[in-house]
Amino acid sequence: MKKTVVIDIVGLSANLIGEHTPFLKKYIEKRHLTSIQPVLPAVTTTSQSTYITGKWPVDHGIVGNGWYDKDDSEIKFWKQSNKLVQADKIWDAAKKADPSFTCSKMFWWYNMYSTADFSVTPRPQYHADGVKAPDCYAYPPELRDELQQKFGQFPLFSFWGPNANIKSTRWIADASMYVDEKHDPTLTLIYLPHLDYCLQKFGPEFSKISKELGEIDKVVEDLINFYEAKNAKIILLSEYGINPVSNHIDINRILRKEGLLSVRTERWYELLDAGASKAFAASDHQISHVYLNDPTVKEQVIKVLKTVPGIDLILDKEQQKEYHLNHDRSGDLVLVAKPDSWFTYYYWLDDAKAPDFAHLVEIFKKPGYDPVEMFMDPKNPFIKLRAGYKLGRKLLGFRYLMDVIPLDASLIKGSHGSVNVPKEYFPILVTDEALNKEIQAVDVYDVIWQHLI
Repeated sequence: MKKTVVIDIVGLSANLIGEHTPFLKKYIEKRHLTSIQPVLPAVTTTSQSTYITGKWPVDHGIVGNGWYDKDDSEIKFWKQSNKLVQADKIWDAAKKADPSFTCSKMFWWYNMYSTADFSVTPRPQYHADGVKAPDCYAYPPELRDELQQKFGQFPLFSFWGPNANIKSTRWIADASMYVDEKHDPTLTLIYLPHLDYCLQKFGPEFSKISKELGEIDKVVEDLINFYEAKNAKIILLSEYGINPVSNHIDINRILRKEGLLSVRTERWYELLDAGASKAFAASDHQISHVYLNDPTVKEQVIKVLKTVPGIDLILDKEQQKEYHLNHDRSGDLVLVAKPDSWFTYYYWLDDAKAPDFAHLVEIFKKPGYDPVEMFMDPKNPFIKLRAGYKLGRKLLGFRYLMDVIPLDASLIKGSHGSVNVPKEYFPILVTDEALNKEIQAVDVYDVIWQHLI
């Protein structure tokens, strides 16, 4: 099989390619750019799983970055086991066709316990004293130590949170090239998250994101020069584009005011009690899975949601079939926001009763996605001093909470997840060979396969 690299530039859409990305602009002018019809939901784990299986969410089961686990009665986001993807992956098919085939999976999601030959993914250490330490998971296990000895500790706090920056993307690119030099895999999948941060914070506002566009342009240039020297086939793609938003929908607060969502009180704060609720939502950017523990409230829920500004679609299980999303994991109702709107996970009605983790970067504890984690509270003039004090406590070995995240959803200016967005915000695919001007997300699998053979 032919050596191939797939470089996933998260958030890249055609409207961003121009004067601020001089290398990409010149590179793409000599090749072919294809738009990808986004899969519903157009989020990281669903898009990636669709690309590498050639199947829709109804078949591979990844209905979002998280969903409600009906057995545990818990909302779970950002799980990492590859066994959650319920369809064969492209590297499995390639190994059957060519026993010498190998695959390197660099930070694509569901990277733990996969059948890829080499893989690396973020994996913090959680110490008994409450400390969260930067780290990553790798297979083979010794690869983790090799990479961190070569490039330093994986910069987890540059990967997500208020300090998200180019360092994590650069680390991933350097690690990918290191693995390639040492093991020469047939297929390499590389995830570059850098644009995800600025675009969700500021939207496609060039005056605020030009620096980040230039930074990702340089990383991509280095990768392409490296792989061209290896005579590899190169595919550039993205999972989604990010469109501007100006409205947020607090879906769980709406359900709570209807008497449908239950909370329990611990210490001074409230926790969403999914198992005890008649209805609740697992929100994920511009989609929200609404689960009904009491089926008799379905019509009540639909009637209320039809009055909410910003909701574009309300899909029951039968209607989800049109979007290939009617999996057991999907909500009894799936809500899709209008292009200018997105869904929060917020469920408390008084900020004084918000859980302690609401002010933290805590992606596993929150019952939904929280992009506000990219901000430190702008209303607190002493917030950086507070962060410095907390860091000092950490360095001295004391317990601490880095509680610097605001509860202001209006800060977010860009989002994704809907399929009903202008085509300028569609994800893209760049190849040497001409394709149709627009393809479906499931067709990306075939594009990768054709490059391999």
